[in-house]
Amino acid sequence: MWVPNDALRGTRGGDFVTMQQEYTAQHIQVLEGLEPVRKRPGMYVGSTGSDGLHQLVYEVVDNSIDEAMAGFATTIEIVIDAGNVVTVSDDGRGIPVDEHPTEKVSALEVVMTTLHAGGKFNNRSYAVSAGLHGVGVSVVNALARWCRVDVHKLGQVYQQAYRRGVPDAAVAVAGATDRTGTVTSFLADDEIFETIEYSFDRLTARLRELAFLNKGIRITLIDRRIEPHREHEFEFAGGVKQFIEYLNANKQPIHPQPLYFEGTRDNVGVEVSLAYNSGFSEQVFYYANNVNNREGGTHQMGFRSALTRTLNDFVKRLKLEKKLDENLSGDDVREGLTAVVSVKVPEPQFEGQTKAKLGNTEVRGIVESITGEELTHHFEENPPVIKAILDKAILAAKARLAARRARELTRRKSFLESTGLPGKLADCAEKDPSLCELYIVEGDSAGGSAKQGRDRQFQAILPLWGKMLNVEKTRIDRVLANEKLIPIITTLGTGVKDDLDLEKLRYHKVIIMADADVDGSHIRTLLLTFFYRYMTDLVKAGHVYLAMPPLFKLTAGRRVEYAYSDPEMEEVMKRLKEGRNQVGVQRYKGLGEMNPEQLWETTMDPSTRNIQQVLVPEESLSHRLEDVEDAFTTLMGEAVEPRRRFIEENALLATLDV
Repeated sequence: MWVPNDALRGTRGGDFVTMQQEYTAQHIQVLEGLEPVRKRPGMYVGSTGSDGLHQLVYEVVDNSIDEAMAGFATTIEIVIDAGNVVTVSDDGRGIPVDEHPTEKVSALEVVMTTLHAGGKFNNRSYAVSAGLHGVGVSVVNALARWCRVDVHKLGQVYQQAYRRGVPDAAVAVAGATDRTGTVTSFLADDEIFETIEYSFDRLTARLRELAFLNKGIRITLIDRRIEPHREHEFEFAGGVKQFIEYLNANKQPIHPQPLYFEGTRDNVGVEVSLAYNSGFSEQVFYYANNVNNREGGTHQMGFRSALTRTLNDFVKRLKLEKKLDENLSGDDVREGLTAVVSVKVPEPQFEGQTKAKLGNTEVRGIVESITGEELTHHFEENPPVIKAILDKAILAAKARLAARRARELTRRKSFLESTGLPGKLADCAEKDPSLCELYIVEGDSAGGSAKQGRDRQFQAILPLWGKMLNVEKTRIDRVLANEKLIPIITTLGTGVKDDLDLEKLRYHKVIIMADADVDGSHIRTLLLTFFYRYMTDLVKAGHVYLAMPPLFKLTAGRRVEYAYSDPEMEEVMKRLKEGRNQVGVQRYKGLGEMNPEQLWETTMDPSTRNIQQVLVPEESLSHRLEDVEDAFTTLMGEAVEPRRRFIEENALLATLDV
């Protein structure tokens, strides 16, 4: 890797940078060894923030997982000690320590200090591996303040220590041992990372995921930074079947047990588990060699094709065609589906640096044939299961056709056809969507104050009325026919679900403004559920916000201040009383109690308001997406007991975050 030594020597003027005229070989800088990693850490671990920090742990753990997948390790332990020192140990074969034939130093030193060095470039040491580029553990070494590796092998402990990737000394024997395996300890470099504080919960979620995907492997996480120590141990003999049971814990299944099957063809291993629930959303995760392929790939195509074809075959077998106007679509058969598709591929071809998509063409046919055969066999042996699944899919198909008709009524007309916009919308004058804000306000009273108090140039107001629909409990045809949701869909102009087009979004800030009480929280939650389920990309793109209106108005003479919580109200009152003033306190029961000037000053003026952006975790963090999915299902779904349990366990932990 090379970078210009004196990249910019000149002055900046207008939109141009004046570069020095001379550019010769002496200006080319060669980065040796692990220098490229420290120079551009984001290229190797994604970022220098929390995501990149946790990636260090995953890189080391992945090496141990590869040993386990190869059949040489059964136990992996991760310990976080005081000061955020991490130690990862396994009972595998241990990194080779003999002299490398060309580098003439211990293979351990080569692995730890050289990019693109490792045992994963052929299929003799590892038949399957997630890390194919030989950069993982050497990158960790480069980005660590210090690192030490102990290799238990051949009855002895071989040890080498490093500082910022540079060995302190040659590999040496540190003692005797009666075990095998590798122990890697490191301290992330705080000169590289913005934080070196690890999240126990985040590591727990990823390690649990790895244990599900690699049945029979025991993974232990211990946090010694606090007393008492925290510890989790994961071992799942059922593999991805238990993964489905975990994902569906708060859902209502429509058949007794998850379906599970596995098979191997042409050295490609396939493991699949799936279950249908009474909900309407799809939750399917695709993995290749333990990597979450959030954009799917060839295994996704194979699974989807086999599932759709098999269910349509059974529609014909059971003579159910008369209930359908057309064949079941992919969306029909995946409504309410929770599934995990995991493949183990000797030579995976990932698209993109983040391995978001699997590209091996041969995998599609293998997954498709195994899935089709296994599903057919299971359904033949379990008629009630296929009957329940088809009943749900047929209802989904009918709803889809009804939604197709309803969708035409909700499509936003062009700007010239202004009659297509809802009558109660008070639009803004600005036509550039990036400068426009839409306030969605509950109630005509609050809507009236907002219309009078707003800046008409860039702020639009859409008052809502009527009963808000909980979309978690209904299909898309009812959503698109709901008189309270139609104005939102029409006003935003993007369409919903597969028709969603953010290029047509009329307002780049969509702000939910509801009362600061329990009813207001309920309205916000219902709207967020709608946006997450039907306009997911709108939320992911950061266009959705929550307005934070004050709870109290405090007056002392001519001085007026606002408070957004009870503790803040008490602090403001103490401050105002210092001047021996008589303090008047007004608690707002709703937005409608504020006059237009107060609503502008506290909740709508960009220079003084508090608004919270609603964000969705990165899709690469599949376990965090599971948390989001579980939260919506638990709090907004049909099952009462999980919701009651969640509220009982978390009510005292709730806070108002402003």
